[in-house]
Amino acid sequence: MGAHMGRVSEKAQLKLGLIINPVAGIGGKVGLKGSDGQDTIARAKELGACQESGIKAGKALAEFADLAAGFALYTCAGAMGQEECEKLRIPAEMIGGGGGESSAGDTTRAAKEMARLGVELLLFAGGDGTARDVMDAVGRTVPVLGVPTGCKIHSAVYAINPKFAGAAVRKMIEDGKVPRLREAEVMDIDEDLFREGVVNARLYGYMNVPDDRQRMQNLKSGRSMSEQASVEMLSNCVADSMERDALYIIGSGSTMMKVKEKLRIDGTLLGIDLVYNGETVCKDATEKEILDALEEYGKAKIIVTVIGGQGYIFGRGNQQISAAVLSRVGKENILVAMSKDKADSMFMQNLYIDTSDEEVNRDLCGYYRVLVGYDNYVMYKAVCE
Repeated sequence: MGAHMGRVSEKAQLKLGLIINPVAGIGGKVGLKGSDGQDTIARAKELGACQESGIKAGKALAEFADLAAGFALYTCAGAMGQEECEKLRIPAEMIGGGGGESSAGDTTRAAKEMARLGVELLLFAGGDGTARDVMDAVGRTVPVLGVPTGCKIHSAVYAINPKFAGAAVRKMIEDGKVPRLREAEVMDIDEDLFREGVVNARLYGYMNVPDDRQRMQNLKSGRSMSEQASVEMLSNCVADSMERDALYIIGSGSTMMKVKEKLRIDGTLLGIDLVYNGETVCKDATEKEILDALEEYGKAKIIVTVIGGQGYIFGRGNQQISAAVLSRVGKENILVAMSKDKADSMFMQNLYIDTSDEEVNRDLCGYYRVLVGYDNYVMYKAVCE
């Protein structure tokens, strides 16, 4: 049950819809950079990937489970909603479908049916692909709120993390109404190109989301020309300060790619690379390969950047650096680096951490010295809820 006790408005019950894409994010830890398509899902399972989307969706539901008297919930059978509702003893009406392996068609059919039933807010868990499917079904006719569980989340229809999504819904239930809405972007990412290191993001459309700037994430931002010089300086600093006889787990993104270029190693733009004494020991590593390398090399450090516009250092685009990896390496061996331009744009904002392990999240929270230039640091606070 939820950890809160709150008052519910005496107004009529809020009608909510819930759709969980159970395979969202399944390719993250095994380095597939997405989960679109049955071939990708099958490959992820072959590599030992586990479905974690439902677990993350459950974190959102737990935030308002104790207010069941204040809402009526419609959801899908099985892993698309029913299972998580039953775990939290949330009463829900099944609308059919979703009992076995889910598909984009299941999502769109469920969303259309929920719109027909007159839900006042559609809560859905997934990534950019799930957002596109929901948009195809309801457009801007139904307010939506995304629970982030996918590998790539460039769209602005998602809350910052699952708990924030649940907290936003909780406030609506307590108020007895959906708040003022705003339009938010749904982005379309070409996964095949993404796996080749090319980010081809285009605007797919808009959906209406709660105007809750504290809990909703921003659209992922790009890079300005002035940022290039700043990245050059911090990448020089990282390369110059790397220690001997330590395994370096270097994250994804263009800033980290610049570091890899400075080291003159064979690295990947959107993957995780492992470096030891100036040599690449594993390119585009999976979670298992990182854990195996930690067993072999012992001493290790992690270098990551901040996702522009969103503030994430773990849990977005680098799921291979999992809770298990982070707990082995430790907060004291993590270096966060971002350009001065990006740091200026995030002035007075928090960094975010969203692994699948709440205890690890809490251990990693706190202050970080973030490298923003050559031997130039700024303090930032990282939070997980």
